[in-house]
Amino acid sequence: MVDSSDSVSIDMEKICLSGKEYHVPTGRGSVSVIVYGDQDKPALITYPDLALNHMSCFQGLFFWPEAASLLLHNFCIYHISPPGHELGAGPICPNAPVLSVDDLADQILEVLNFFGLGAVMCMGVTAGAYILTLFAMKYRERVLGLILISPLCKAPSWSEWFYNKVMSNLLFFYGMCGLLKEVLLQRYFSKEVRGTAEIPESDIVQACRRLLDERQSTNVFQYLQAINKRPDITDGLKRLRCRTLIFVGDSSPFHSEALHMTSKLDRRYSALVEVQACGSMVTEEQPHAMLIPMEYFFMGYGLHRPCQFSDSPRSPLSPSCISPELLSPESMGLKLKPIKTRVSLDV
Repeated sequence: MVDSSDSVSIDMEKICLSGKEYHVPTGRGSVSVIVYGDQDKPALITYPDLALNHMSCFQGLFFWPEAASLLLHNFCIYHISPPGHELGAGPICPNAPVLSVDDLADQILEVLNFFGLGAVMCMGVTAGAYILTLFAMKYRERVLGLILISPLCKAPSWSEWFYNKVMSNLLFFYGMCGLLKEVLLQRYFSKEVRGTAEIPESDIVQACRRLLDERQSTNVFQYLQAINKRPDITDGLKRLRCRTLIFVGDSSPFHSEALHMTSKLDRRYSALVEVQACGSMVTEEQPHAMLIPMEYFFMGYGLHRPCQFSDSPRSPLSPSCISPELLSPESMGLKLKPIKTRVSLDV
């Protein structure tokens, strides 16, 4: 719970534009959290993929006017950065213990407790989607719903383990070198936006490349070590009772992983959106493809009508208050499953 005597005065007009950064102390080190919006609204927390933070992983979605309107109208956003991934972060002490995926999930619980949050909506990309899914398994009462982009749930395949080992060696010996950034960009984006010898790379790739320059190699190395040692959590997916919305680009290296995860989730509470001509980071590459599925998803929580369910502004989304018809497959968009979107060649 946030102690009012220690709280920071917030200008609510400015927070919507620039956010307010908190450094939350946890038993596993300090965590940077950027807060956008009215903290009396329900909470949506985000967690990014490897070597990314809220600017490089979610700005495309949150800067797109229609999505920003939907999300900021209904939620206060809490962007959680993996240790040492926040803007301006210095290198983590080399002697600091390497955190496991369980440690990272437990940090999220401490962040929620710091802000006095109950159950929250979660949005994560690839490695961040894994961390949030693990969090939802460990602390089921704290998660209302999961929005997962190109998620992971199995232990690394041989090919992923090999790529992660290559990245680890590059980080250890050469830091954030050009070759490492190319490997990461292939992880995030489709070839359509990465460009070719004839076609220059897109603005979003150029922006991501510049933001990668700011990452400390030792910090990225630690997050990579944690995610490369992750256990298979497939068996726990059936026990999840929060509603889950999965997005994946059909050009994502983790496309088959997302399909596997969808097949293991309870079909009554989950939906898959496959986005054509898109890589892993749908939030940046095709954020417009996320809008309508998210609207359907949030309608299941009554977010498009006045809520009379609770006196607490922090917990109006209790699943026990959702009418049965809103938990039907149709309300999740499953009648459209898989939802296909196609990018226009004229864009």
